[in-house]
Amino acid sequence: MREYHYRVDREGRIFHDGTEIVDPATLRFFLLALQRAPDGRWLALCQGERNWFESADTPFVVQRLGLDVAAGRLSTVELRLAGDYREPLDPATLEHDGLHLFCRIRKGVFPARFGRVAMQQIAPWLVGGPEGPALELAGRRYRLMPSGATPPP
Repeated sequence: MREYHYRVDREGRIFHDGTEIVDPATLRFFLLALQRAPDGRWLALCQGERNWFESADTPFVVQRLGLDVAAGRLSTVELRLAGDYREPLDPATLEHDGLHLFCRIRKGVFPARFGRVAMQQIAPWLVGGPEGPALELAGRRYRLMPSGATPPP
């Protein structure tokens, strides 16, 4: 079985042998096929080939957000990852590690880290409070839990 190795940088760009993969269909395929191997590494199987992914924390990086804002209030957030893969934010899955913001994607199974641009986009709706940081969304406050506090389904 042939094996390929990829690197995912801090902004969610995927590289093979130093060259960035830019084809949207290929990027979406990888994001939908990625699974955790029993040894903890990230793997995408494709037609009998093993595609291994290395990243600093998670290969899923929210690169940008689609924000619906009305009268200065945030009503919905769409996550946009590599290859223009999109899904709605589940605000109940928001976590932070003190430096980075994370959420869960693909039905809550996998962690995704907010990249630099996505953080800049969501920052105006992050607020402090007695219970800690939170996201103001659709008239509610969603607390940002410490990393690891939100178990996957």
